[in-house]
Amino acid sequence: MIIKPLMAAVVALSLGALPAAADTLDLNNSQAVVDANAPQRGMSMQRVESKWGQPARRVAAVGQPPITRWEYDGFTVYFEYDKVIHSVATR
Repeated sequence: MIIKPLMAAVVALSLGALPAAADTLDLNNSQAVVDANAPQRGMSMQRVESKWGQPARRVAAVGQPPITRWEYDGFTVYFEYDKVIHSVATR
């Protein structure tokens, strides 16, 4: 009967001896969020096209909900259905 509590204590002590680890997000090498002059969340495709013109490239919708990508010179716009969900700067 004493073996179960003793084994539990040994397991708990051994887990406490494991080193802690974490991932690091390096923002210097990632895409930056575009400033206020870029398409904002909730804008329609029609409004984006009327303000910024035709994108250099349109990537067809994928997934469910459908996510479409429009690539402009300097930024990329992501749409869910026909609304902007995110704009990011490109290098």
